[in-house]
Amino acid sequence: MNAALPLLAPEVDLDAPLAWRDGRAISRRRYLADVAALAATLPAEGAALPIGGDRYRFAVALGAAIERGHACLLPPNHTPDTVARLRSLYPHAYALADSAAASVDLPTWHHLESAPEAPHALASMPLVDADRVVARVLTSGSTGVPVPHAKPWQLLVASARAEAARLADAMGRSDLHGVALLGTVPPQHMYGFESTVLVALIGGAAFDAGRPFFPADVARALERLPRPRVLVTTPFHLKAVVESGVPLPAADLVVCATAPLAPQLAQRAEAAFAAPLVEIYGCTEAGQVATRRTVDGPEWRVFDGLRLEGDGDRVVVSGGHVPEPTPLADVLETLDAERFRLLGRSNDLVNIAGKRSSLSHLNFHLNAVDGVQDGALWMPPEVDGDVARLVAFVVAPQIGADAIRRALRARIDPAFVPRRIVHVRELPRDPTGKLPAERLARLAAAQGGVTTQDAPAVDPRARA
Repeated sequence: MNAALPLLAPEVDLDAPLAWRDGRAISRRRYLADVAALAATLPAEGAALPIGGDRYRFAVALGAAIERGHACLLPPNHTPDTVARLRSLYPHAYALADSAAASVDLPTWHHLESAPEAPHALASMPLVDADRVVARVLTSGSTGVPVPHAKPWQLLVASARAEAARLADAMGRSDLHGVALLGTVPPQHMYGFESTVLVALIGGAAFDAGRPFFPADVARALERLPRPRVLVTTPFHLKAVVESGVPLPAADLVVCATAPLAPQLAQRAEAAFAAPLVEIYGCTEAGQVATRRTVDGPEWRVFDGLRLEGDGDRVVVSGGHVPEPTPLADVLETLDAERFRLLGRSNDLVNIAGKRSSLSHLNFHLNAVDGVQDGALWMPPEVDGDVARLVAFVVAPQIGADAIRRALRARIDPAFVPRRIVHVRELPRDPTGKLPAERLARLAAAQGGVTTQDAPAVDPRARA
């Protein structure tokens, strides 16, 4: 067994903030007391499914589960089907709910309203066996069955340290001690887990307990935090905030992930927040892999200690917090062992008239059209041998289909310009801003025979 590692960065004062709630600091010492109190109430065995939107209570659930010797389950969603599959994979699974409103079909434990006051000096910092699996992150494969990926503590610690160093460097700092983080992504998602919770526990930052969604809420929450402060968000959320017209407070860094970001939006975001913007590239299997400052160009640089091998759709990453060579699901142009360009996902390639492109690349250009607030391309299945053609779903109330096609012809090969452009009120994105294929397919089915922008828009919340 490897040496044990501390639950919190030992070099950070325990009286320093770990979290902020409504402008009030929650100390790291307070966190350890809350972890110990909750751990004492948990069952002897099991796997914990944290549910709810409170980031601080998620962190307490993580720490309490670790203290009890349990792993945290981090599935892509909490739908009844996913929870049923979790029960089959982990018969002793239980939910840790942060409020009475949070509920799933599992035995449920609730957070304590308040833990006993922590003593001024703790006898010792909680230690975690380095090779203990503390999280099982689940993805949905092509069949929809969650595939669990075990995350040992030592690899999560190494990943968090690498990210903290990279983000600190982007801010011109030596570390993240005293930096406040505001996340619009849920802590249960791998990106939110790594870039808000773990970067605070291990990297010395402090996160806001909330998860604001609407632009005005994001602006208010960010303004409450002390500087230096960082916004951790997604392209979907960032675009909504930047285009909202809401006055935005200055930040010291903006971090973005889950989908490629248009350089034009990155430039507008940097101007709006008066801060540099850094994108993170990663995947569930390997965790975070690389960063780039989007306005500087398309090249990504891997985290210290990582190396790339291969090219195209056969690239593996290894080293650092990825001890075993792990294939990446994207098509990369590798420039050397540490730098690459992202060309698209290997599983979203489309072939039309003998030409190939990726949906992510095409979506990038669709969303760069002036007047398109949100958009996604969908490739319907072939029926009776008929050649399938791309369909575009757009939130674009001020621009018509013909204008969108003209703009796309100037940006992409004509073979990929969609014949059908369907205007909708919104796209059925998940809480991280992603648009899973099954949601898009349900939206397409709900639209029926709608083919032009002149048809009445359908709200996908009601039918998808």
